[in-house]
Amino acid sequence: MYFIIVLYATLLALPSHAKEFNSFYQAKRYLTKTITKDQRTLYCGCKIIKTGKKLSPDARSCGYVPRRPVTHAGKINSRTTRIEWEHIVSAWEFGHQLQCWQHGGRKNCRKTSSLFRKMEADIRNLAPAIGEINGDRSNYRFGPLPHTPLQHGQCQVRINFKKRIIHPPKSARKDIAQAYFYMRDTYQLKISAKQTKLFNYWLSL
Repeated sequence: MYFIIVLYATLLALPSHAKEFNSFYQAKRYLTKTITKDQRTLYCGCKIIKTGKKLSPDARSCGYVPRRPVTHAGKINSRTTRIEWEHIVSAWEFGHQLQCWQHGGRKNCRKTSSLFRKMEADIRNLAPAIGEINGDRSNYRFGPLPHTPLQHGQCQVRINFKKRIIHPPKSARKDIAQAYFYMRDTYQLKISAKQTKLFNYWLSL
């Protein structure tokens, strides 16, 4: 099976003195530079091809098939062929809990809040993902979707766009739970009782 994901325990278990950044751009640049050959994309478990500074998914290694290979404008969807650094806890989710978000969203938080910039650039909450999957996930919450069909080839992620829920494959669930609890404990992130129960369950498996 080609969609086995290498766990991100190394990142999530980094010591308190681990490298920190002041901007999301700096964090992405560092992660792209230091990515290893055995790292795989979150959700699909694709191998990652590095060409200079560019990262792209090896779709054949994981059976990924784009859900939307062409944009509404008839152009090739470039997000299907590139790796993006996804916030496991979405920027919307942690940003929404800060006052700066209420006065201009992400743009204003980046400009006015050092706390937001630190949270956005925390590499313990970042994972490589296929751009299309990152876009499809949006800021959806995690939850079970046993009856939702796969929509990205053999990629074992299920997304219900109407309910705004994403169901990750088993091999990614502990990493996701650990990232959420790390963000909660480090930045006092509020997590609903329902999500907390789900993440505790994933960690117990």
